Amino acid sequence: MYEHTFVVHRSYSLPDFEQVLSLRAKGLSTYAIAQQTGFPRSTVQNWVSRAEPPATLAPPASEFRVTCEPTYAYLLGFYLGDGHVWRTGKASWRLCIVCDVAYPGIIEEVAASIRTIATDSRVHVNPKKGAVGVIAGFRHWPAAFPQHGPGRKHERPIVLEDWQAEITGRHPKALLRGLIHSDGCRCVNRFRTKLPSGRVAEYEYPRYFFSNLSADIRRIFCEHCDQIGIRWTQSNPRNISVAHRRSVAAMDGFVGAKY
Repeated sequence: MYEHTFVVHRSYSLPDFEQVLSLRAKGLSTYAIAQQTGFPRSTVQNWVSRAEPPATLAPPASEFRVTCEPTYAYLLGFYLGDGHVWRTGKASWRLCIVCDVAYPGIIEEVAASIRTIATDSRVHVNPKKGAVGVIAGFRHWPAAFPQHGPGRKHERPIVLEDWQAEITGRHPKALLRGLIHSDGCRCVNRFRTKLPSGRVAEYEYPRYFFSNLSADIRRIFCEHCDQIGIRWTQSNPRNISVAHRRSVAAMDGFVGAKY
């Protein structure tokens, strides 16, 4: 539910480095290479003087391995809602998951999920105003969450990679749980109505809401609901509602109230 903006620096990969060296081998000047590739001239000058690629290059996605698919699907759901990846130094990347301070159980579950995915990383829980940032450094975060980039998620396309869709297709409940824990809630809807007899009756029923400004992320939520037979409706431009009794009961089985 929290929106934070981090400065995300342009990350370069090994193919970028190899492209610069290839153009240099064809006789292009550093100025021409910078013009053609869009890379800063200082970066090009640095690369053409090297015999080996710099350690600051982002690792290719093939180096990232998912060791626990349900945990990754859950963390991906939370990342899509309230996660940010940014570069902090030479070969250093960080992930921050913003959690509501009112739910210590979820904060611990997010921290445990990060430890499972990034086994060599230290996880820090940093209090913020009304929230908690769960932060960990891991050189493979750009590969783990290729949806990262400058700007807010609702202002740019968010599409799952094929390998991510395969994992969430096998573990849709874990993804939905992460999405609800980040940008959703379970609540009780109460209303009163006057019956033909004149008596005023009061009713209540539980429902789930998922709220996100990104149409792409809402689509991901709805597609995975469809996959397991969860009936949903769009309440307004940014909210998805699950109110059907059997669908709510099904979600209670793997999501439940925040804790």
